[in-house]
Amino acid sequence: MRRFKILFFVITFSTVTFSQGTAGSGSVLEPRFIIDMPTAGILAHLNYSVDVDFYNSGGVLFGVSIGLLNTLNLGLSYGGTQLIGSSKPEWNKLPGMSLKLRPLDETEFFPAIAIGFDSQGKEEYIDSLNRYKIKSPGIYIVLSKNFMSAGFLSFHIGSNYSLERADGDKDFNLFAGVEKTITSFISLIGEYNLAINDSNNKALGKGRGYLNLALKASVGKGFTIGINLKDIVKNQNRISIANRTISVEFIGKI
Repeated sequence: MRRFKILFFVITFSTVTFSQGTAGSGSVLEPRFIIDMPTAGILAHLNYSVDVDFYNSGGVLFGVSIGLLNTLNLGLSYGGTQLIGSSKPEWNKLPGMSLKLRPLDETEFFPAIAIGFDSQGKEEYIDSLNRYKIKSPGIYIVLSKNFMSAGFLSFHIGSNYSLERADGDKDFNLFAGVEKTITSFISLIGEYNLAINDSNNKALGKGRGYLNLALKASVGKGFTIGINLKDIVKNQNRISIANRTISVEFIGKI
C-alpha cells in the first residue's frame, strides 16, 4: 500500500509541476484526436508524437507522427492482439497510414478546418470481414473550435468515408465531440461516432452509433494518459458496461 501511495504522490507532483501534455487548461499542445476520431489539431513543424493504445485481448497499437510543416502531418501505425500475455501474437493485416492537412487555422469567429486520410482502425482486425472492430476514418474533414469557459470548452464535428467496405456498408459517416478542461492538467471528453457506415445487416454495429467517454491527464512534459470508456450504448455485442482502453501519448520536438 505504501508503494501505491508513493507512486500516486510522484504522478500527482509531476502532473502539477510539468503539465504540458494535450489535456487540461494548461496545455500548450493541440489534441489531435477526440478519442477515436480526429480533431483539427495538428503537430507543429518538426514536432513528433509517439502514441500507444492498450485494448482488449492483449491488444497494443503503436503509432508515430511528425509535423512536416506547421499545416501538414504524416503518421504510421501498427499493432495487433495477444501482444500482452502468453498467447501467440496476431498482427494487424497492414500498417496504418495517416496524412492530415490544416488549410485554415482557428480564428476568433471561425473554427480550424482539417482534411486528411487515416487508414488505421481501432482495436482488433477481423480478417473475415476485412475491417477493424472500429472502422478507420478513411477520408475525412473536421472542424474544431475552442471557447473560454472556466478553462476551455472545445467542440469538434466532422464527416468521413472509410475504405473498409467489405461488409457492404459504404455510407458516409458523421462524428462529433466535446472536451472540457477540469483543471490545468485534466480534461473530460465525450465523442459520438454515428457509425452510419457500420449499421447494415452484415456490419458489427446495431445502428446506435458509438458513444465514448474519456478522462485525460497531462502527466509530464509532452506526456498524456487517457482512460477511455467506449461503446457505452452497446452498439456491438459482447459489451457489458463499456469497452475499457488506455491511451498513452508523448509529443516532443526534433
